[in-house]
Parts: sequence; C-alpha cells; structure tokens
Amino acid sequence: MRNIFTTLAAAAAIGTAALVAVPVANAADAPAASIQAAGDGTAAGAIQWYKNHLGSTAYQGLCEKAAENAYGTTGVWASANAHWNGASPKHTTGTPPAGSFVYWNISAYGHVGIADGNGGFYASSVGGAIGHGSSVSYFSNYRGWTPAAVPHQ
Repeated sequence: MRNIFTTLAAAAAIGTAALVAVPVANAADAPAASIQAAGDGTAAGAIQWYKNHLGSTAYQGLCEKAAENAYGTTGVWASANAHWNGASPKHTTGTPPAGSFVYWNISAYGHVGIADGNGGFYASSVGGAIGHGSSVSYFSNYRGWTPAAVPHQ
C-alpha cells in the first residue's frame, strides 16, 4: 500500500496522473459506467447534478449558480432574471423538456431551476434546500422556460 501512495505523491509532484486498479470482490458491486455525468454539459447531466445535491442547503439564494453548475459552468448570468432576459427562445406555455431552464418572477433576482421533462423541476429553495417540485406551479409567478443548453451570453 505504501508504494501506491509513494507513486501517487511522486506523480502529483511532477504533474502527471497515476491510475491505480482496485480489485472488486464482486463485479455486481462495481459502479455502473455512464456516458453522462453530473455537470457534463448535457440535459441528463444537469438533472443528475440536481439529484446528487438533493437536500443540500449550500445553494440557498444562489439558484442561478446551481443551474449553471448543473451544466458544468458558473458566472455566466448575474441572476435568474438576467438569465431569463438574456436567453432565447422563451416559451411561456407547454411542458418544458428535460434539462430546460424554468423561471419564476418571485423576487428582485427571480428564480431558476431545471425541468425534469414531466412537468416538474429541480431547484434550490424547494422546502429550504435543493429539491424536486412536481409542478412548475410550486412557486408563484411562473414565467416560462428556455431550452436546455450550457448557459452562455
């Protein structure tokens, strides 16, 4: 075991990566491989990011940051209102597709989350934490949605 740590420390010191194979006692216990991952820039990855953060209070008051982080970026829009105002095309009717941004006009900064594709959404401030709402009517003053995409101006 000491040789593995020595190799990793040496690799880190010279800026290279070392791969270490760890045997798994039972192949059924091995994690499933996935093409998409949380925060990988895809709609599925954005939804997975929210699922991985369910119950977290770290993003209270930072809904835009959470929505951007879910797509693997940050610092694009100053607020949910800025995102809504700058993004297009805007849709005010219909069920938002999975990964779409959904918006509410509930404060000076607005609110944003990610659609689940079934009429619900993931966002911060759902019961005081990152959570899932079964309908975009969970918050008042629903604005609409914009397509799933890595946030950019």
